[in-house]
Amino acid sequence: MNSFTVAELAERFALRVQGDADVRIDGVATLANGGTHKLAFLANPRYRSMLATTPAAAVVLREADAASSPVTALIADDPYAAFVKIASLFETRSTPAPGIHPSACIDPTAAVDPSASIGPFVSIGARSTIAAGAVIGPGCVIGEDCHVGEGCELVARVTLVVRVRLGQRVLVHPGAVLGADGFGLAMEHGRWMKVPQLGGVDVGDDCEIGANTTIDRGAIDDTVLEEDVRLDNQIQVGHNVRIGAHTAMAGCSAVAGSATIGRYCLVGGGAGILGHLEVCDRVMITAMSLVTHSIREPGEYSSGTPLMDNRSWRRNAARYKQLDSIARQVQARNKEKG
Repeated sequence: MNSFTVAELAERFALRVQGDADVRIDGVATLANGGTHKLAFLANPRYRSMLATTPAAAVVLREADAASSPVTALIADDPYAAFVKIASLFETRSTPAPGIHPSACIDPTAAVDPSASIGPFVSIGARSTIAAGAVIGPGCVIGEDCHVGEGCELVARVTLVVRVRLGQRVLVHPGAVLGADGFGLAMEHGRWMKVPQLGGVDVGDDCEIGANTTIDRGAIDDTVLEEDVRLDNQIQVGHNVRIGAHTAMAGCSAVAGSATIGRYCLVGGGAGILGHLEVCDRVMITAMSLVTHSIREPGEYSSGTPLMDNRSWRRNAARYKQLDSIARQVQARNKEKG
């Protein structure tokens, strides 16, 4: 088990110590559930009252909160970021050995770097390449003309359908599907024709794609995730979407085809963005919002109604139908007064 003194943690992460620097830390915990050798953090002011009774051995916090800490404090400008770095010291992950499992099926035209790890029941299609240090977990399917970059990890049962290119250090969680057909249809004589999806999916360095998330390949151009994009579980990204660098999207959100999302955006859980729209850089879309028009200015955007008791909601819903009539009456009265 890893163990560090508070002094060692402070030196490693350029933090300042208040209290006993010799306190030993062997893990992390919340303020409520800390223990004799556990480190907690305080970043959200809503939890400040818990600091007085925390059983943690030490706490990462801002300088403004240090005076009220009853335990040893590690003072940081950004306590949450500092806590994340420290917590990573206690994460234990096994490193798969390089090599190809006997049950894997690899096309003769595919290229697998000797330092890559190919797990059981993996399938790798024609002309696909697996770069150095990549880890392809059990049951993954990599189709034709795909590339998995250096240090990537496909945890398990990930599918790269066709023409999917992953940059370096991309992490893809179980059940994700990249490069499936986009939803392209044309109507002729009362019947649908399927539009060929001839593009691919291009994922930048250091991206993370959550479990059961789906990213469709482009119809002509590629669907693109720029570097350091973070997608939660069960997200749908339509064909020809472009998501800017460092944007994060929470679970069950969806982006329809040909939409463009800027850099450093945050999209809340269950939010939807309609197709062919543009969202500029540094936009926050709150949970369950529906974006129906392009967003040109940075800021926080919301739609929908707040939760209320059902009786109130029914009354308000009935009144929504009267809003246009009421607005017209107000306008008419204003004209009369004018």
